[in-house]
Amino acid sequence: MTNDTLAPSVPGTETPRLGIRGIGRDFRTRNGVTHAVSGVDLDIQRGEFVALIGRSGCGKTTLLRMIGGLLPPSSGSIEVDGKNLWNGQSVDSSASTKLGFVFQESNLFPWFSVLDNIALPMKIRGVGTAERRERARELADLVGLGGFEKSYPRELSGGMRQRAAIARALSTKPDLLLMDEPFGALDALTRERMNLELQRIVLETTSTVVFVTHDIPEAVFLADRVVHMTPRPGRINQVLDVTEAKPRSVDIQTTPEFNEIVRKLRHDIDQED
Repeated sequence: MTNDTLAPSVPGTETPRLGIRGIGRDFRTRNGVTHAVSGVDLDIQRGEFVALIGRSGCGKTTLLRMIGGLLPPSSGSIEVDGKNLWNGQSVDSSASTKLGFVFQESNLFPWFSVLDNIALPMKIRGVGTAERRERARELADLVGLGGFEKSYPRELSGGMRQRAAIARALSTKPDLLLMDEPFGALDALTRERMNLELQRIVLETTSTVVFVTHDIPEAVFLADRVVHMTPRPGRINQVLDVTEAKPRSVDIQTTPEFNEIVRKLRHDIDQED
């Protein structure tokens, strides 16, 4: 079930969905330069689910923001389907349109219904009213919000709001779905249900996912590969394969194989003290 390796990529001849080459990010502060991320190399293939874990401040979110076109790298390059995402400080729009982003907070517009929140990215891109509303209804059903299309965010639970946020991110059919601690604010039981739902949604849409989390069991449950990043400056310490077939049930968390991966990651992160 595991393959403890320092190799950053999955072997293959096809162009990876995401290619990260020597990525680094520095921040200038009053006390000098902070090296947040340094020398990250990683290939992610089409349909792969990769989880990034590591201590707080290790650069997981910084790396995700660079991949998402929200923060320019100080060094290195990021390619989406072989096309550079960044041209200096600017994002190539033809590459960035392939991306969808889900944050820890759902960030739904409170004055829009669920359906209108889901449809908003399509409206911004000029998709016609009938087409975008039909697509939004399909996505509401996909994420389990059928019947709540006319509801407003204040009328939904936290888990339901995150379902709507996932549907919104999927509305433009992104090639790469980026998720930054999307379930971090949810209670344990809701989080477990959302992990199962996310797994189902990803399998149905064949999405490629990069998922940031502090929760080691969550990472191992969802991912095909778990990338462990070191404390600042964030580098890749190890990449662990999770080869258990999908879909996975919660019962996998009781197996020796699952717990061995979790144990190893916890041990290695604890050793960073």
